[in-house]
Amino acid sequence: MCKEALDSYLLDHISPEPDYLYRLWRATNIHLLHGRMASGHLQGRLLKMLVQMVRPRRVLEVGTFSGYSALCMAEGLEEGGMIYTFEKNDEQEDFTRPWIEGSPWAGRVSFIIGDAIVEAPRLGIEFDMVFIDGDKRTYVETYEMALSVLKCGGFIVADNTLWDGHVVDPAYDHDQQTLGIRRFNDHLAQDLRVEKVILPVRDGLTIIRKK
Repeated sequence: MCKEALDSYLLDHISPEPDYLYRLWRATNIHLLHGRMASGHLQGRLLKMLVQMVRPRRVLEVGTFSGYSALCMAEGLEEGGMIYTFEKNDEQEDFTRPWIEGSPWAGRVSFIIGDAIVEAPRLGIEFDMVFIDGDKRTYVETYEMALSVLKCGGFIVADNTLWDGHVVDPAYDHDQQTLGIRRFNDHLAQDLRVEKVILPVRDGLTIIRKK
């Protein structure tokens, strides 16, 4: 089966991508070095639907990048909901902030430059949902922080947990990002504080529920 044909079929049979998000995705891929890091149409619609299912009031995102995933989640929020999204790379701000602040969902997004592992707990907020998509080398540390600020019954969604299949490829045994994802997956597999399932969507998406 041709993967490109299947990907095209999927996109033709799900809810359409809003024009603003399509333009952001295009700009991300044209102007940023690692444009494929943006969630894109399929994952973006999934994130919106997960928010509509969970109905969180407060969402924490670790790793804003171009703002695509934050805006997808903001699109799904109910009135009064807010996303606090952290980006550690301050060089990203000039591209990302105008796209967030110019979006139809700007009032639902607080974009913060800083290290979420340090700064997010200082907000003093108990979150209903967390989306982890930051530095793969520190996924375990990010997860533990997220769990500490997440309410019981809340959800964590972790991106890139199959890492292009590198998690099972010995050729990547010395790659630090791959090792970070493997360490996270192993840590999570043994964690009795949560329920978890890995979805083989795009690059792997793990959904976690705090007991």
